[in-house]
Amino acid sequence: MLVLGIDPGIGTTGFGLVRESDQGKLINIQYGVILTPVGEPLEKRLLILYDQLSLLVDKFQPHCFAVEKLFFQKNVSTAMSVGQARGVVFLAAAKAGLSIFEYTPMEIKQAVSGYGGADKRQIQKMVQVILELDRSPSPDDAADALAVAICHLNHKTFL
Repeated sequence: MLVLGIDPGIGTTGFGLVRESDQGKLINIQYGVILTPVGEPLEKRLLILYDQLSLLVDKFQPHCFAVEKLFFQKNVSTAMSVGQARGVVFLAAAKAGLSIFEYTPMEIKQAVSGYGGADKRQIQKMVQVILELDRSPSPDDAADALAVAICHLNHKTFL
């Protein structure tokens, strides 16, 4: 099974593709970020995000999307833009006929590190260990997206 993990954002959206082997080993396929240009109109930034997600789906043919749930943020404009980016992620998945699975930040941290209060550095290190990467994945958005994909693969037996 190949999962496309997503850490949504309007300026930076992290993505991570993780495959589970027949033996249950988790394998990194690719990770990175989708950047949209600051100063561009919102609709253009959302279109860029959609187009880039569609390219990833076409190239890698994931079985599903795993996305971090949006929690209330103090900055309303940040929460709104993350919500808009999430909408585009959901649209890209729906257009591709793929299911979306959502996880809270605490569920993701628990699945990756065994501790729901782990900090970003701990999560990055555990993602590195789990996927047997040479170094911790960066930037943070990409590491978070890999963690979401790992979380889904750890939870899928319970779905």
